[in-house]
Amino acid sequence: MSSAAPIPAGPAYAGRNLAGVLTSAAAALGAADFTNTLQLPRTRRAAVVMVDGLGKALLKRYAGHAPFLKSVLDRDSGTLQVAYPTTTAASLSSLGTGLAPGQHGLVGYDVLDPDRDTVINQLGGWDPQTEPRAWQPHPTVFERLAATRPEASGRPEGPVSAFDDPGVEAVTVSLPAFESSALTTASLRGSRFVGARTLQARFQKTKEELHAASGPVLLYLYLNELDKAGHQHGLGSEQWLYALEEIDGAARRLSTALPKDTVLLLTGDHGMVDVPEAGRIDYAELPGLVDGIRHTAGEPRFVQLHWAADASPAVRERTTAAWRSAFGDQTWILTRREAVEAGWFGEVSARVAPRLGDLIVAAHGPVALYDGRRVSPAVFEMVGHHGSPTRAEREVPLLFLQRPRR
Repeated sequence: MSSAAPIPAGPAYAGRNLAGVLTSAAAALGAADFTNTLQLPRTRRAAVVMVDGLGKALLKRYAGHAPFLKSVLDRDSGTLQVAYPTTTAASLSSLGTGLAPGQHGLVGYDVLDPDRDTVINQLGGWDPQTEPRAWQPHPTVFERLAATRPEASGRPEGPVSAFDDPGVEAVTVSLPAFESSALTTASLRGSRFVGARTLQARFQKTKEELHAASGPVLLYLYLNELDKAGHQHGLGSEQWLYALEEIDGAARRLSTALPKDTVLLLTGDHGMVDVPEAGRIDYAELPGLVDGIRHTAGEPRFVQLHWAADASPAVRERTTAAWRSAFGDQTWILTRREAVEAGWFGEVSARVAPRLGDLIVAAHGPVALYDGRRVSPAVFEMVGHHGSPTRAEREVPLLFLQRPRR
């Protein structure tokens, strides 16, 4: 290990963690075999609004641009930890399965497939030879709910009487492009998908679906506008603030237009930090940092390095020392074993362990570290970043926009 900054412990995946949001909502709806970890109130309708990139520190800092969310933050909110690394693929997979990354296996943005000796992208660039259901074989929360529906159990379809258990319907409202995406198939499969391109249209569809539900329903609404603006333009930029203001207004309107028996929650999948241009570094150009490395993976604030099979202990020691010399004051540098023992990935299965980097470099300073041999030059223009377990990146809000009313 190295770095003067204390190494953060892993999150309590079975506690106040993003992994418990959908499972707690399912339990609050009366679904069997789910634990209400977050102690959500019993309800007939539950909706979870996922704002990609909304860290709790960001919401506090820019609360003046989100007066409705600020009012809820002050009145009825909590804090959740997200998965490590603090990135969309890992966090949404924990949300969708209720599992830690060490179990579901989406352990970063770029992840090594050790069976095929290739690095695959977990968002928009899945290798066509990687089958998402095999890559993440555990049942999702939505699939578990679908198994309780009458049509899944062989009960006759038709009107539900007062004595019938209709089960819980799962609905996803998101961008149409994500309906059949590899990430959805891997970690969020099993719901009825409703697509809408604009943010306002997604909120409208959410309202319509919740009003139309005849039985218990769990709805998941995904918003990517804030994260996209943060990456491209930075936090507090005109574009980022516009996205925050749009979300705030739409959330306020939704909260006043739902049936009384609704729990409406809003949370994020990670926070974000700005990295100045001088901190966006091509580490492959620096001496000694890729010696003995077979594959580079992860993300710019959570680099995962995999040794070549023929890299000698001396080479590995020299390369690790080179990383410590170059970035030891701005990063946590851990071996796979150290990161696992720190609880960063939760319990790690034998299937997932080889996907984790042999050496992990997680930033706590204002740096974003790229392998310039693998990425487009355009990525060095990215302003907002996430991935590391800093507090700003790992803490997200849990806002109760509406609780059931009598």
